[in-house]
Amino acid sequence: MNKVITKEIDLDGRKLKLETGFLAQQADAAVLASWGETVVLCTVATKKLLEPMGYFPLSVEYVEKYYAGGRITAQKFIKRETKPADVAILAGRAIDRSIRPLFPKDFHNEVQVIITVLSFDGINDPAMLSMIATSAALSISSVPWAGPLAATRIGAIDGKTITNPELSQFDHLNLDLLVASSKDKIVMIETEADEAADEQVFAGIKQAHEHSQLAIALIEEFTKESGKEKQTYSPLAEEIEEAVLKDVKADAKAMIEKVLFDPEHPWHEATGDMIKSELATKYAEVLTPLTAEGVFDKVAKEIMNDTVLNKGKRVDGRQMGEVRPIVIKTDILPRTHGSAVFQRGSTQVLAIATLGPLSAAQTLEGMTGEGTKRYMHHYNMGINPFATSEVKRIGSPSRRDIGHGALSEKALERVLPDEEDFPYAVRVVSEVLAANASTSMASVCASTLALLDAGVPLKNPVAGIAMGLLSSEKIFQVITDMQAVEDFYGEMDFKVAGTVKGITAIQMDTKLTGLTFEIVEEALRQGKAAREFILGKINEAMPAVGEISQYAPKIVVTHIKPEDIGALIGPGGKNINGIIARTGAQIDVKDDGTVMISSTDEKALENALASVEGMFKQVQVGEVYNGKVVRLAAFGAFVEILPGRDGLVHVSQMAPSRVESPEDVVEIGQNVKVRVTEVSPDGKIGLSMLFGADQKPETETRRPRSDRGGFRDRDRGGFRDRGFSDRGFRDRDGLHQRSNAGRGERGRYAFGNRRDRH
Repeated sequence: MNKVITKEIDLDGRKLKLETGFLAQQADAAVLASWGETVVLCTVATKKLLEPMGYFPLSVEYVEKYYAGGRITAQKFIKRETKPADVAILAGRAIDRSIRPLFPKDFHNEVQVIITVLSFDGINDPAMLSMIATSAALSISSVPWAGPLAATRIGAIDGKTITNPELSQFDHLNLDLLVASSKDKIVMIETEADEAADEQVFAGIKQAHEHSQLAIALIEEFTKESGKEKQTYSPLAEEIEEAVLKDVKADAKAMIEKVLFDPEHPWHEATGDMIKSELATKYAEVLTPLTAEGVFDKVAKEIMNDTVLNKGKRVDGRQMGEVRPIVIKTDILPRTHGSAVFQRGSTQVLAIATLGPLSAAQTLEGMTGEGTKRYMHHYNMGINPFATSEVKRIGSPSRRDIGHGALSEKALERVLPDEEDFPYAVRVVSEVLAANASTSMASVCASTLALLDAGVPLKNPVAGIAMGLLSSEKIFQVITDMQAVEDFYGEMDFKVAGTVKGITAIQMDTKLTGLTFEIVEEALRQGKAAREFILGKINEAMPAVGEISQYAPKIVVTHIKPEDIGALIGPGGKNINGIIARTGAQIDVKDDGTVMISSTDEKALENALASVEGMFKQVQVGEVYNGKVVRLAAFGAFVEILPGRDGLVHVSQMAPSRVESPEDVVEIGQNVKVRVTEVSPDGKIGLSMLFGADQKPETETRRPRSDRGGFRDRDRGGFRDRGFSDRGFRDRDGLHQRSNAGRGERGRYAFGNRRDRH
């Protein structure tokens, strides 16, 4: 039995605990980390490869378990966890981007990190805890790694700063800033904000770095007692003779410079692969493909540094803060609700916006429970290999595609109009048609234009830009709007999006062991200037929000009392489905009684609205209606005076003379003029077909006997509110839906949170 080692501290009023030696003992390293009652297990496994792959084969898997939150999935046929949800993929990507720069560049053994969420208390963020657990596991493992690091989240609510807020506070944060830090540098940044000032964000980054030192000190103490001896490795340069290395570097330099400064053909990853292959072939007797690649990368990096840092220029001749030429076209697709092309240099993105009723919002299910997402942003580059002049097999969206889509979603979500003012679900798809770096930020710009073209009244337009970095031991240079080659052989990808008022999203990662505050501050400064320049171009192309497309659904909103929802829906959904079938409009109801009616047909919209409002109109004695006979009984006729609202014309009120049978006067489907003679406290309506001198005042207040049926219309469900049927109801597509009666759940006709928060 291994010795169990445990260390703990108080972190923001909750106990943070690290333990190793009990669980997963056959892994290279395993750490059980808990924060409050949220618990994760992080394992590290490593394997020496027989033949190096030419890159560092690191994989990070973040695995959520339903049992962690005490849940069984609501799916009927699949009860085990299947593919990871997007939120789990994004958590894994954030951890990967944080730890990857701290591995030695010449270490090529395979490393796999798996983080499993074992317990979730609904208070402490398991993703942030997982970063700390991963840092601790790598620190005590045999894998060489320049950690530790730790993560801190800085939140702000109405100007008040909160360090590591609880999950219940996430929906209310005006600033959500997650920072991974080492002892002296910043390694990774994720930000979502309500147009936060750059100065506020920078102050938050410094605060997060300082606060992370508590957890870093804990990991260092933990490692002293439980750390393993680190594996050894050798730099590639040591495997090549000096004379050979000199010749190879000279050839590589000539090949690289020939294509690097070619203004007609952008540098792509395939360009570098071609040169590497030529070097490996030419020097096959003394170089392996891996060593040829190592020499190539070293030379390319030297050329880039010399060009930028020593000569003060960029490969395409731009100034360090200059944005590439911008081309914008809007309204280019005739049947979509909104479309736009945004091109910056040779990066080109087509964005398409689609509007739908709130019932089209995405339903999310995971360890943390169920929720909905009103705004959906999907980014496609992996399925468009032509964007980089490549031929590749097309598969499902890559993790990179999911990550870039989520970043664009963050950048734009906070500027969408409130649901009450714009009751639409919105989906935007960014199709990357040509890629030369910074495609995610180009998708933000294109999507802003597409949303405006679709008639979405954004609070402010959003633009995004990516900043790069070249540095030496003494100097550094931040570069605005980096190209692919500056990304490949640069040292930072600092993506920042925002409006004229402030930042809405940041995603930063680096190839260095971290960034200084000076570099971060300069990146924010240049990013703000570039953002404002691009916003000027967007405002020129789209100075005002467009009209909603004729092909998009129109939505009107009305309100009923929450206690009337059951009457609107009717037994088994009979009433609401009847209106849907009769008018062709879609109807959605929220728990607070908000009713949203949508259709592309204006007439259908008007008819459905009239039907809903008619059901709850306060009928007054003396009002006159033109109604339709909908049912006959021995004692009279039921006449529909408003959509879904019937009243009874007693036989004594059908004609001046005695009427033996209602069939002698009216028939089903006949239109008749009636006046209201009585409205009972429970809403039953008495009607008369007699006017003027024919009126019979002495009989107008007569109540039918209960054994004769009275005003109760069992067929139409308009008089008796029976609430939701236990057996549910069917929508117009025939899909069975559960009711919400007494369950407090959001069903087919009720929608909740604006944002996806787990």
